[in-house]
Amino acid sequence: MANRSALAAVSAAQLAAQLAGHVVAVRRGRHFDVPFMTGSPEHITRDWLWFGTAYSAPPYLLAPQLWATARLLRAPDERARWVLRWLGTGLMSGYLCERSSRARIRPGGFDPIETPIVVVGWGGVIAMALLSRRAG
Repeated sequence: MANRSALAAVSAAQLAAQLAGHVVAVRRGRHFDVPFMTGSPEHITRDWLWFGTAYSAPPYLLAPQLWATARLLRAPDERARWVLRWLGTGLMSGYLCERSSRARIRPGGFDPIETPIVVVGWGGVIAMALLSRRAG
């Protein structure tokens, strides 16, 4: 696994963006809002446990990413690579569906705090999906 360290670094940066995204979302009341359902600012912490926030995934997706990143930092690990590939691939659609994420990358939607979180988070999952592919 030639790009193990790059994959681990990208995943760690993406996790940091998720953590920052969670803090910002809770403080600013940015609940999840996707085409088929939406949360509420009053229940953002409860909703995060099951659906995430506008800028962070739920804990049951963050835990496997943290596990896989830690494994890759220690040594090559095919299972950890596989986990990051599927998480990266799945979270790409999460960012795409999330109304607040789309708003922050549109012209006129720039926010000095939220936009960088979205760009690093979304870019991170794309890079995770690409870097975790098998060589050859």
